[in-house]
Amino acid sequence: MDALTYPEAGATRHHPLPGGYNHLHHRAAVGRGRAVFERAGTAVNEWGMHRAAGVRIEASAARAAAGVTVTVSAGIGRLRVSAPCAIVWTCYENERAGFAYGTLPGHPERGEESFVVELAEDGTVWFTVTAFSRPASWYARLAGPLVPVAQRWYARRLTAVLRRVVKAA
Repeated sequence: MDALTYPEAGATRHHPLPGGYNHLHHRAAVGRGRAVFERAGTAVNEWGMHRAAGVRIEASAARAAAGVTVTVSAGIGRLRVSAPCAIVWTCYENERAGFAYGTLPGHPERGEESFVVELAEDGTVWFTVTAFSRPASWYARLAGPLVPVAQRWYARRLTAVLRRVVKAA
């Protein structure tokens, strides 16, 4: 596995997020109850949420685990953008499940993004996306302020997809 392209590995788990990056924090309810939490955790940790959102996932394992490499790609033909990442941390706990991946060489951005599902005491299932990033490629720099807008849109899209996935099961 190549080395991560940023030094702050794990910062999405152990806040605060580092300075010098764009920050993203998106949190939304996706349902209620233990069964919803279990389905959501599986969808997140076994790539189902990402695939259902329409992105291609090529992973070195069927489930998120530290060190697993993942290439996320979106687009069509020559306009397909690939983003190689490595899982930097996971959590498989009674009321919390998820992972974070960090960028590898060839990723258009530099930073880390986490996807976590939590079961609250009141039964609400929360989905949280936390990220810090900055451009690493010429085209990400060229996109400038559009990149954080696209990241927020993608976090909201993942939330909508996760809601559909947990209802469909």
